[in-house]
Amino acid sequence: MPTLHPVVIARVMDGPLYPEVERAAILAEGWKAAHDVDGPLATGVAGAGLRFEGIVRRAEGSEAHGGEERELLALDYQTYDPMAERELRELARQITEQHGLASLVVLHSRGRVAVGEVSFVLIVESPHRAEAIAALSEFIDLLKQDVPIWKHPVWK
Repeated sequence: MPTLHPVVIARVMDGPLYPEVERAAILAEGWKAAHDVDGPLATGVAGAGLRFEGIVRRAEGSEAHGGEERELLALDYQTYDPMAERELRELARQITEQHGLASLVVLHSRGRVAVGEVSFVLIVESPHRAEAIAALSEFIDLLKQDVPIWKHPVWK
């Protein structure tokens, strides 16, 4: 049985996360992709693979308007560098270890991301589905709570 050597990739990227940007970030870390011949899913180490994308919605609640939803053009993501990437990487390692994951890849945008574009990608691979689902949910909750990345609405 193959041994588990978890892959953890955590990056803050400029602008929206198009597929080619995501692939370049993963390649830059020396890992091809989850479904490559020697990846966790292909080797049988992982039996579950989940992908979550955060996409900028068309409307968001406005505090200045009593929480009423207003139409957006985009979100501007601001980070406290280099702390944001360091915290993102540490959270990824913590969740990977805690849930016994085969891999965790997380990419988060910095700068402007328009409505309909992807600002966040989280890919989790695990030997079993329950761990993958729990890890995905916990990661997102802790990211919003602990990682210094803030979003600012750009209203229409």
